[in-house]
Amino acid sequence: MDRAELTALLTPEGLRLVDELGAIDSAGEVAAAVSRLRAKGLTPDLVSAAVGQARLRTRARTKFGAFAERMLFTRAGLEQATRLEIAARHAGRFRDAGLNHVADLGCGIGGDALGLAGIGLQVLAVDADEITAVLAAYNLAPFSGSVTVQHARAEDVSLEDVNAVWLDPARRAAGHGSTLRLGADEWSPPLEWVFDVAARMPAGVKLGPAFDRRRIPGDAEAQWISVDGSTIELVLWTGALARPGVRRAALVVRGGTGAELTASTDTVDAPVRPLATYLHEPEGAVIRARLIGEVARALDAGMLSEGIAYLTGDAALTSPFVQSFRVREQLPTDVRALARALRERDIGTLEIKKRGVDIDPATLRTKLKLRGDGSATLFLTRAAGSRVAILADRL
Repeated sequence: MDRAELTALLTPEGLRLVDELGAIDSAGEVAAAVSRLRAKGLTPDLVSAAVGQARLRTRARTKFGAFAERMLFTRAGLEQATRLEIAARHAGRFRDAGLNHVADLGCGIGGDALGLAGIGLQVLAVDADEITAVLAAYNLAPFSGSVTVQHARAEDVSLEDVNAVWLDPARRAAGHGSTLRLGADEWSPPLEWVFDVAARMPAGVKLGPAFDRRRIPGDAEAQWISVDGSTIELVLWTGALARPGVRRAALVVRGGTGAELTASTDTVDAPVRPLATYLHEPEGAVIRARLIGEVARALDAGMLSEGIAYLTGDAALTSPFVQSFRVREQLPTDVRALARALRERDIGTLEIKKRGVDIDPATLRTKLKLRGDGSATLFLTRAAGSRVAILADRL
């Protein structure tokens, strides 16, 4: 979105048009809407802005639910925004620590600031991109009494009046439309500055889940978060926001319900054991936090193979931190023999999972030529140093 489109959008006509368009997602729907609106004589800037917003609102429902219907977005801002249910959990940590005035530095379109303001905290929301800051101000307008929005670099903002900060350093090229990723040390604001601020006052620092663990400050609590099967972020908590004795945490949220594992350090993996009755796939947050051993011992299970995050055991147990499967049998790993075995078992619907092997599930699925009425899950991995194919049923 450029300035001309923003100007056209932020008018009564533009905002009304976005509301009237409703849900738009596919390329065909976009093309049809553009043609229809241009035929009415509307300007190209207004049409582009309104149709773009309608499409972004449709996609934003995953993160913001019904709130998306009154918000405005940029493409990069939506991609990087925290899901509202997770932003609310973050906000609760600030409130529970007695911190009531938070600077959201790198606020994007305002997702985290919404969570903070929504529970009554004072918020200073700052973004370096002018258009993004304007949209954040629009999204946060219902909380105008408790939220101030600034267009500025995080490094240039005075923090004298706040008692905590939320930092979301950009992992992409600066701007509201770009999705180009930066190099390992290209962050905005710089990580050195971010960690210096976090060392001086209570802070939450949002990073990608694959962030280099060697760069995590030793006195920070590192919390990895998975939502509905996807590992979405790592948050580093410092000062009063870090829980005593906790340095590693895995928060797993499914269907709005959360469960968390915490530890003072990485846990030792459970010993390797032969394939047993059940196979467990740990959630991504658990793997990233290196708390697999903790989960394995709770399930009376062991590692299927050293260095590969599958667990196996005979105990009829599961937990919120894994997806559990009952093992049917091992099948041949040769593609032709595997295809024949699946046909013999009438498997037409197959979920394919793989770890520790160089296989493209999409290519394999084509070669298997599945047909039948049955369904199952196929694990392609390693056990005892050898490649294995394990047929299982999801519990």
